[in-house]
Amino acid sequence: MKRLLLILLALLFPFMAGAAELDMQEYLFGHVGDSYEWHVTTIKDKPVCVYLPVIVHSKATGWHCFSSRHIAEGETYEGFRIAQAGEPHEGKLVEVHGQELEKPLDISITKNVFGLMFNSIIVLLVILLGARWYRRHDATEEAPKGFAGLIEMLVTMVEDDIIKDCVGKDYKRYSPYLLTAFFFIFINNLMGIVPFFPFGANITGNIAITLVLAICTFIAVNVFGNKHYWKDILWPDVPIFLKAFPLMPIIEIIGMFTKPFSLMIRLFANILAGHVMLLGVVAVVFLTAELGAAMNAGLSFIAVFFGVFMDCLELLVAFLQAYVFTMLSSVFIGLSRQEPETE
Repeated sequence: MKRLLLILLALLFPFMAGAAELDMQEYLFGHVGDSYEWHVTTIKDKPVCVYLPVIVHSKATGWHCFSSRHIAEGETYEGFRIAQAGEPHEGKLVEVHGQELEKPLDISITKNVFGLMFNSIIVLLVILLGARWYRRHDATEEAPKGFAGLIEMLVTMVEDDIIKDCVGKDYKRYSPYLLTAFFFIFINNLMGIVPFFPFGANITGNIAITLVLAICTFIAVNVFGNKHYWKDILWPDVPIFLKAFPLMPIIEIIGMFTKPFSLMIRLFANILAGHVMLLGVVAVVFLTAELGAAMNAGLSFIAVFFGVFMDCLELLVAFLQAYVFTMLSSVFIGLSRQEPETE
């Protein structure tokens, strides 16, 4: 994945190969990757970071909890350090045993974990602040305004235009999960665009997060699917020779896993690609510094223009990806709740 993205950037910006001042790999993956610290800015060549707690369990010495400041410069602390390039578990915390490196149980609060917690609190506040209006007002007498009206509009849009139409008659059973998925993805997408602490973590561009979301949809589809759904998978209405040689059931069973897989990859790839492209455009300002003042000024102007344009485009993508994930999840759930046709 790293090599593929670097090749993509090299094709898009041919002059990057001659830039010596900016390490593109460190710059790019430092922003979209995970880490044990949160780099805020650099002042007089000194990085300003928020050091996060490291929580690990060693088989030999038990639990350890300390600040990532102690391992920030590749140092070893209490027998632990971050694996360097070319070592096993590169970029991850490892336990040092002489010349051997062992991966301990690691439940540290990394950049993505902290961002996930922070954004989840924002999701809760958004929903609770919207719900507070209904506790204090009679919705049959007056319509919500301001922030509560915005939340009602989004909830109504998702439930009426997506969930109700795609799931079917028992859509209210799945509305809580699907609405939660929509707001979770939408807010995490928006927070990923903001470039300063405590925002900017690449949450929905992390395949582990999209995997969990896809698994939730997989459970909702297959655990709560009705008998007709399972009959279509295991004993479909096809000619008997296809049942004797279970080609159709095999295809349907494979389809059970390819649907959530497509959900996972679509969200992950679109958000990650958007971040990479935006970072690549911003990098043009620094990569062209050695080409002369005129060339640097001209390309920097173009980079800033396209950077603003792509930021606006990312706002649209943030909404669309949440919309598409919710819509496809609703479609998959609706297919698992269909009833047999009656003549």
